[in-house]
Amino acid sequence: MRYWQSARAAGLPVGGDFAEFWRDFEWMGVQRQLKVLGIFARLFHRDGKDGYLKEMPRVMGYLRGACARYRDLAPLLRLLDALAERQPVAGYTF
Repeated sequence: MRYWQSARAAGLPVGGDFAEFWRDFEWMGVQRQLKVLGIFARLFHRDGKDGYLKEMPRVMGYLRGACARYRDLAPLLRLLDALAERQPVAGYTF
């Protein structure tokens, strides 16, 4: 939030609604996490390097968490569930 406030004060082209800014920030994170997972997979499958495999669950956790927060990303979360052969988790937030 401090960055958004500072950017607005400095006249940088950020939107006036923090919620939209945060959504855009998280969706950009989803794109980057997908890219990172792809790079890790390529390094393992094509190049035979397994050093980053241990990081994949953490990155997948970030990705799944962001997808779970947005209804528009639910199809991606369902795809991730299907690929990992996981059952979707339903719950309540109070």
